[in-house]
Amino acid sequence: MKAALKKRDGTFEIADVERPTLRDSNFVLARVRVAGICGTDLRHWKVEDPSLECHIMGHELAGEVVEVGPDVFNVKPGDRVVIETVMGDGVCPYCKVQRYNICEHLYDVRTQFVSRAYAEYVAGPSQKFYRLPDHVSFEEAALVDTLSVCLHGQHLSGLSINNKVVIIGAGCIGLGQTMLAKASGADVMITDIVDSALDLARSLGADRTVNTHRDDWQSAVLEWTDGRGADIVFECAGGEAMPMTLPQATKMVRRGGKVVIIGGFDAGETAIPLEWQRIQMSEIQLIPSASFAYHDIYAEQGQVVELISAGKLPVSKLITHRFPLDRINEAFGTARDKTNTGAVFVAIET
Repeated sequence: MKAALKKRDGTFEIADVERPTLRDSNFVLARVRVAGICGTDLRHWKVEDPSLECHIMGHELAGEVVEVGPDVFNVKPGDRVVIETVMGDGVCPYCKVQRYNICEHLYDVRTQFVSRAYAEYVAGPSQKFYRLPDHVSFEEAALVDTLSVCLHGQHLSGLSINNKVVIIGAGCIGLGQTMLAKASGADVMITDIVDSALDLARSLGADRTVNTHRDDWQSAVLEWTDGRGADIVFECAGGEAMPMTLPQATKMVRRGGKVVIIGGFDAGETAIPLEWQRIQMSEIQLIPSASFAYHDIYAEQGQVVELISAGKLPVSKLITHRFPLDRINEAFGTARDKTNTGAVFVAIET
């Protein structure tokens, strides 16, 4: 099969590799139709990393079932599916209580199986495959992973109707967070430095937008919240921006409020000075959020499929560009240069 393999310099090369097989009786083989590019993928593009050399990457994908093992009953060949790529070892204490998103072997396991979106085929256990309604496109389904990350963060936040919410970052995650917060009855302010992203946020229901390069964000938040600060702030930028955006978040939130950290950190220690005395004296909660798993008895990815199917999340508005797998490096360049390209969700069609 055709696949995009990571090169030592962090870019991709197209190669023919062995197609995955059904490693167990409960495994499913699917033909990938659409894969997406997320912020984590972008942070590692053109970054030299020998440990990733020759690996198949990508974790946002949807496709069509082509083969199933004898113990698979939830999907069949021909079914259109979205594939969940958060997968732990299945035996640790966290996996046993459906908190596999914090399994210490998460990365090692998921990259062996389902987290291999930039290829023609992917295989994994059947519980990671969710059937799609006919009216949900493969492109929309490839955004389910992103929205599941957002839903997990919202569940951790305890967000409720009429909350004043600030979202930092109007990429896919921030815009997904906006859609979920508005669907839950919250008032939403979103900040970014790209005007086209803020325009899209307004079309998705954001009540107020702030360009932090141009506007006084601190005054804007205080004015919008009658001087208190936001009930909840979602940090959705992450990466290199985190040393700036996390302190911002702690200054935007009210006393007794919550900061939910959705945006990702890179590996290793990150030095970010915060006003810890003020945070402590104000009982501001800092809540890290990692991927997604279950909320109570419900798989969060399955919940997002239902929300999209019901028309409660207009995810098609996030799809801005499409590229074939052969042009994956061009797709990554477009996604990274969003100030000039207006990119939000870049779909890679295999």
